[in-house]
Amino acid sequence: MKRSLVLLLCCASLLSACSWLPSIGKSRDEQPPPRKPAPRTTADDGTPLSYVNGVEIQKVPFRAGVSSATVESLAKQQGCTGGWGAGLVSEPGPVEVYRMTCENGKVFMAKCELKQCKAM
Repeated sequence: MKRSLVLLLCCASLLSACSWLPSIGKSRDEQPPPRKPAPRTTADDGTPLSYVNGVEIQKVPFRAGVSSATVESLAKQQGCTGGWGAGLVSEPGPVEVYRMTCENGKVFMAKCELKQCKAM
């Protein structure tokens, strides 16, 4: 009993002495470099993010415009269907640019001037 108590005290003092000694080759004041946050994997709308050469591709949020239905029918005539529909890429005004992602992966874009739309 006495022997195990002495052994326990010796181990405890040895461990505390190891923690007291500074690390070899490192100063105590030196802080580890701050961690970088993990890269985001999804955009705000829940769609997966895309990266090209380590640079995040900025996504434009989907906004329906005045001529969205016209652009969707124009895209359908050219064989582009599916997706969320035609979204407004530019600011609303007399000249608007719409973008629509087709189900085959291609992108259909149209420019509308005073509600007269043409494929780009």
